[in-house]
Amino acid sequence: MITCQGKSVFSGVAIGKIFVYKKADNTIEKYQVEDAAAEFERFKAAQAKAITQLQALYEKTCKDIGEEEAMIFEMHQQLLEDLDYVESIQGIIEGEGLNAEYAVFTTAEMFAAMFIAMNDEYMSGRAVDVKDVSERVISILNGTQVAAEAMDEPVIILAEDLAPSETVQFEKDKLLAFVTQKGSANSHTAILARMMNLPSLVTTDIELDPEYNGKMGIVDGFTGKIYIEPDEVIMAEMKEKKKREDERRRMLQTLKGLPTVTKSGKKVHLYANIGGVEDVDAVLANDSEGVGLFRSEFLYLGREDYPTEEEQFEAYKAVLSKMGGKKVIIRTLDIGADKQADYFNIEKEENPALGFRAIRICLERVDMFKTQLRAIYRASAYGKAAIMFPMIISVSEIVRIKEIVEEVKEELRQNDVPFGDVELGIMIETPAAVIISDQLAAHVEFFSIGTNDLTQYTLAIDRQNQALEPFYNAHHEAVLRMIQMTIENAHAHGAWCGICGELGADMELTRRFVQMGIDELSVSPPFTLELRQKIREID
Repeated sequence: MITCQGKSVFSGVAIGKIFVYKKADNTIEKYQVEDAAAEFERFKAAQAKAITQLQALYEKTCKDIGEEEAMIFEMHQQLLEDLDYVESIQGIIEGEGLNAEYAVFTTAEMFAAMFIAMNDEYMSGRAVDVKDVSERVISILNGTQVAAEAMDEPVIILAEDLAPSETVQFEKDKLLAFVTQKGSANSHTAILARMMNLPSLVTTDIELDPEYNGKMGIVDGFTGKIYIEPDEVIMAEMKEKKKREDERRRMLQTLKGLPTVTKSGKKVHLYANIGGVEDVDAVLANDSEGVGLFRSEFLYLGREDYPTEEEQFEAYKAVLSKMGGKKVIIRTLDIGADKQADYFNIEKEENPALGFRAIRICLERVDMFKTQLRAIYRASAYGKAAIMFPMIISVSEIVRIKEIVEEVKEELRQNDVPFGDVELGIMIETPAAVIISDQLAAHVEFFSIGTNDLTQYTLAIDRQNQALEPFYNAHHEAVLRMIQMTIENAHAHGAWCGICGELGADMELTRRFVQMGIDELSVSPPFTLELRQKIREID
């Protein structure tokens, strides 16, 4: 048995097989093969596996977003089965006696060049598609594929580190836990782990040994330990611990349907944070009153190009419809810092946390911003939508945002497109926004305090830098006073104020937040009922 220690970012116990995640290195080597017929059969097996994966992605996308958006995966299947494509690969393998990886790569490059040469926008797009599907086949051939659909059963992910764009690619029902060598308890990946109710560890003293693949593991999110090939004593102990935790969570189910109100009668709205349509079931299962933070940037991550207006519309519509009239607050694109997408073509920055991100990108790339706003307003006809804008530091930004919003609404009216009455708010996550929150409140209907960034900027500590964790104090009095100031200024100008950052689920601060007069707390779905219990116990 091997025991390793890490830092827990979410409690609980996970028991299952280990999957060692390593970033794919699809360096293409060219070499002669002895048995060309066998090599072509190796390609055919990889092709079949890729088609199976694409079919699964097609079905999932149909369910989560819509059939129109899923068609891309059906087209990818057709590309892989295209006779000219397959014959080209076969010719290189059998005619030249070369390896399958090289044959697939060469064929992809040839087809992509052919599509681009057609000087047609639609056909140029196919160049990207043929490279995408070929990359999938090459990853399978190389044995470097790490996509969620490559996993046969739910697993414990063991990795050096995970970017948000990598994390969102995993199928949630294929995940038991995250364990990383690096990372921070305050990173977005840690936030995602908590949102997905996954026992997870960061800064773990563990080797990324390929031999661990498929071996039995146990993650103890209470002690921060991972056991590899546990002995009978540890296995029995952890199974009992898991049983007790499962029973505690079952007891919390008795709080469903009860109001989130203190013993003295103070009502607190209890909402949930989500990253996509697939999280709504957890929101409803945990009896949240609504969605306090829909992280729309996850619609942009893990892909090769911007999501279309239709893709976004279908996602927002699906969430609003499933929430059945409960409020859904959609945060506009918050890309940048540790959430990167190559196709945004953002220049490398010395300090991306202080750089070109969030609302700054939107106000510079207005067409992209309008696409998202149109999608949200169109979807607002199917439920109770609200919008909040991140990284605000001035009144002039709000004024400009509202001008763009009015332009979008007028476009929709002219085209007879229905939309609802959408509440507008902003994120308070910079000291600048706190200091002028009395001025900002006059222009919006609500504030939502993003405590993760607010703490980072107030303490001048990069929350991604694990070396600074000894200095990072989320309970710092300066941060708490800023929260107090924000709440008071919101109420003085007729706006309501909530918290959607990680501090919202910090039970040590719940009483103080209630005393401050907080109106709403938005947390990861697994924390909802536990937080309700805590609030109901406050006298």
